[in-house]
Amino acid sequence: MVDTELFIEEAVEEIENEVGDANAVIALSGGVDSSVAAALAYEALGDRLTPVYVDTGLMRKGETEQVAETFSYMDSLRIVDAHERFLDALSGVTDPEEKRHIVGEGFIREFEREARDAEADYLVQGTIYPDRIESEGNIKSHHNVGGLPDIVDFEGIVEPVRELYKDEVREVARALGLDELVAERMPFPGPGLAVRVLGEVTEEKLDVAREATHAVEEELEAYDPWQALAAVIGKATGVKGDNRVHGWVVSVRAVESRDGMTARALELDWETLQRLQSRITGSQENVARVVYDVTHKPPATIEYE
Repeated sequence: MVDTELFIEEAVEEIENEVGDANAVIALSGGVDSSVAAALAYEALGDRLTPVYVDTGLMRKGETEQVAETFSYMDSLRIVDAHERFLDALSGVTDPEEKRHIVGEGFIREFEREARDAEADYLVQGTIYPDRIESEGNIKSHHNVGGLPDIVDFEGIVEPVRELYKDEVREVARALGLDELVAERMPFPGPGLAVRVLGEVTEEKLDVAREATHAVEEELEAYDPWQALAAVIGKATGVKGDNRVHGWVVSVRAVESRDGMTARALELDWETLQRLQSRITGSQENVARVVYDVTHKPPATIEYE
């Protein structure tokens, strides 16, 4: 357990010391990690902080609107529509690590552009300890660690929650008085739905993954999973009405975990599983099948790529 009062005091002081009299931008995603980092940085820097949310087109349903509402008290909040730039960069790419590096570089270039306009020399990120472990251990590159380009146009990158696990970040969020919707929100990968779409990222596959993930999060809320998601994993033959369809296969995944380093697949009852498949296949004409992933971590990771 983290001493939240002491941590907040030391984190604010660390940000003040690292940034000094300069300006900074905060990479804001709406998740608990970046939200805690933003709250700490805002307390330390005030109007010298520019929060930047980049809409990559890879986000959850309603994410952009929620961020705009949650952080409206920060007058300097900037919402950047980079949808087309990210999808163009990902066009034709199928390798998971290449996707992560493309998204990582795309993010940093967007933040550099906004930082120049805000005359900011520092970037604040919500990197947490498991991000560093998985990136440095070559398990997978997180967009804010191993996915970063070698050369970045910042005097320094500040990571106030870099030594914390996810459950500790949530403790700090509660101590900071952040909205429960933020503090308790399920984890979401930095590269977004790009890693919940196997193979090439397309608008159609993103739409399927976005709607299916929304359905899974709603339907499984009563189970209180650490993380629940849906991924588009391929195509298969199905029948809808009197017609044969060659539609998408959606894999549902729900796990319980303490910190994301290990996880166990949740045991869902048959009624819940049938309700999920009915909702997903019924609401999306181009989905042929729904499957449930029962693999723990290890041997699997929580996300698909």
